[in-house]
Amino acid sequence: MSKWKCSITIYYTRTTKELNMQKILFIVVFMSLAVSAMAQGTWRFYNTSNSEINSNTVLALGCDSKNNLWVGTTLGLCRLSGRNSWTDYTMFNRKLRGQSVNCLTVDKRGWVWIGTDDYGVLSFDGSNWKEYTGDARRLNMRFIGDIAIDYEGVKWFGVTLVGLVRFDDRNWELMTPKDSGLPSDFILCTAIDHRNRKWVGTNGGLGLFNERRWISYTPSNSDIAHEIVPAVVVDKDDVKWVGTLGGLCRYDGERWITYNKSNSEMPGSQVNALALDSRGYLWIGTDGGVAVYDRDRRWATFTTESSKLPKGSITAIVTDNNNDVFVGYDLYGIARLSGFEFPEQVAANKSKPAAPSQPSEAADEGAIGDNVRVVPYLDQGYVTIVFDGLEADVEFINSAGRSVRHLPHYKKGARINITNMQRTLYTLKVKTSKVDKTLQFNLK
Repeated sequence: MSKWKCSITIYYTRTTKELNMQKILFIVVFMSLAVSAMAQGTWRFYNTSNSEINSNTVLALGCDSKNNLWVGTTLGLCRLSGRNSWTDYTMFNRKLRGQSVNCLTVDKRGWVWIGTDDYGVLSFDGSNWKEYTGDARRLNMRFIGDIAIDYEGVKWFGVTLVGLVRFDDRNWELMTPKDSGLPSDFILCTAIDHRNRKWVGTNGGLGLFNERRWISYTPSNSDIAHEIVPAVVVDKDDVKWVGTLGGLCRYDGERWITYNKSNSEMPGSQVNALALDSRGYLWIGTDGGVAVYDRDRRWATFTTESSKLPKGSITAIVTDNNNDVFVGYDLYGIARLSGFEFPEQVAANKSKPAAPSQPSEAADEGAIGDNVRVVPYLDQGYVTIVFDGLEADVEFINSAGRSVRHLPHYKKGARINITNMQRTLYTLKVKTSKVDKTLQFNLK
């Protein structure tokens, strides 16, 4: 590994206290917040050679309250119950044979709603199918790419090259870019926030609709990472997580923060699918594999190399009530992860004292002030921060003044991986319950 140079300076609002850092630090090893997930959880794979799934090209995934997995493919609709009990619904509905099920969702009643290429919208109550072909023809709903259901039970259909269709079980309404503020008629995803507002991802930006007016977010008027938005989810704090071709964006209504391969542990910067499980873990499907991110700012990654995941493009992610994670691929069927948990920090119970560890010679020996110490280990690709207390709010701001990394619950002494960070000058803000520091961090 090439050696980097790093200079750290702390600016104080109070009198600076300069102390010499010991040359050798004996520390207890903490497990990195960015963990190797190779041994965490168990993967199982479903394809046409080892299961009764009807196609290896998965277009959509959805789970019902009974933990049944509904799968839309290029050859219709099928369902997985338990570990390996499959039902192919093309056997019961001839119109599904050879039909691409591009999207699906399950409503509160347990009804499955699907969007197809040729037959528009269909719903299934567990026994009977209902078709909406007349309305589909009238509104030119030939290629339905996305379905979302809001808190009032209203269905929202994203129709490719047409627009957004609203259906309240009685009336249909079409919105297009020409007669509304919809950013584009190429709709990729729709999510509903806690105020029942609609967030619509398109190939021309992200649109917000509050039943009265539209607001658009593009790279030209906001800090969203890219105008193509394949995925959006809303967490329990009403924070929007936006998957784009330029990274994962966190938007709390005021500020955008972008995570990508360069400034985080994500295995790829193109985000194709997102899902939240019941624990609040955010599951991210990228062009380089799968990542998971939690509220304690821990990362885990799963790739072809670490977990033998397929190399194909990820098309969908969904989780069930047991927090099993299902990942759909365009050519390789489904990967299922069961039993994943973030490991506790080793220092809590299982760790042994590490061999003496010494900061990289290429860096300054650290900076100390008011019981805050930054310890760089650049040859090993990380830095740590030590302070009084258990956690701090840590933020990296690049030379352009943009926040590129935010660790609001950073655990004292945990490693911050910097191997993928851009070589530039950063402002590093460290705030605890006792002190508030601003550091200049020059990574060369």
